[in-house]
Amino acid sequence: MKRQLIVALGVALLATPAVPAQAQAQAKTAGTSLPAPTGKYPVGLASLHLVDADRPDPWVPQDGPRQLMVSLWYPAAKAGTRAAPYMTPQESALIVKPYPNVPADTLAKTRTNATVNAKPLGRSLPLVLVSPGFSFPRATMTSLAEDLASKGYLVAAVEHTYESVATTFPDGRTTTCAACAGENTEERGAAIAKSRVLDLSFVLDRLTAKSGWGRLVDRSRIGVVGFSAGGNATPQLMAADRRVRAGVNLDGSYNPKQPTGRVRGPLLMMGTKGNHTPAGDVSWVNWWPKVNGWKRWLSVADTDHASFTDYAVIRPQVGLPAPALGGERTVSITRAYVGAFLDRHLRQERESLLDKPSKDFPEVTFWR
Repeated sequence: MKRQLIVALGVALLATPAVPAQAQAQAKTAGTSLPAPTGKYPVGLASLHLVDADRPDPWVPQDGPRQLMVSLWYPAAKAGTRAAPYMTPQESALIVKPYPNVPADTLAKTRTNATVNAKPLGRSLPLVLVSPGFSFPRATMTSLAEDLASKGYLVAAVEHTYESVATTFPDGRTTTCAACAGENTEERGAAIAKSRVLDLSFVLDRLTAKSGWGRLVDRSRIGVVGFSAGGNATPQLMAADRRVRAGVNLDGSYNPKQPTGRVRGPLLMMGTKGNHTPAGDVSWVNWWPKVNGWKRWLSVADTDHASFTDYAVIRPQVGLPAPALGGERTVSITRAYVGAFLDRHLRQERESLLDKPSKDFPEVTFWR
């Protein structure tokens, strides 16, 4: 797992050239927005504050029990009365702090495609847990989550407190990335993965309870999508929690680099062509033959690490450098392949997109 100590938008630029002063001075000030979902349903958004009374916080024990914020996107019977916020002003200010020519409230004003106070549609929905990258807030996975919800999925993105640049709680306090302090060691990477597995299993316990949101969940159709550190945790969650049937790793290096045993599929591994080919990340090379059952290894050309998040479209909108493959195109690729994977393994729908390279997506390479 790559060490990422600076704020999330800064992390997104590690694979791109430094920002010249002139370019920063010309940063765009127009409002930012996310691509519209491609499904047929309106999308609702709810925010949950969950407290795990049985576990102290692993990074700041004096904080008391582990507290988590969860964003829950769902198909709605009709749109709600108010547009869903992307993130809070406090979170936005901390993320864009390294870029003085990007207004502090830029991300707080980003236009989403969901609404709050929308009535959920239907029952027995497949549930997808989402684990963001290390230092990346859960909001950065919104484009993918909104698209899945518009197609009938219940999507729960978990904010791993103190592993994110900024997390605002209902009482108004905003925590920062306490886990970012210290050396980048395999032991620390293992601790992050272990904590995330516990977070995700706890959230799954709450979302599959017989009351509340649990009434919407089909407990036989649960998947997980992880980006970066979340991708590393994905197969580890599947090993620890048999309720999770399928997983996606988006550009996450594995820690440990060599699995200790067999890895349970179905598993989709999808990353940059710069780092995640057989000549690139050794951890993917080591893990690939250990995956039992259905598996795919894909790489996407002309992308960087943050291309699998909302920063794919937000960076160019605020005048910050981005990789060669455009943000809208990158988002469409991620949505297409992750959606096809989940449809195949949670809905048992045949998806030929995953069988071989597609002329519609020439940027995507299959590795076998």
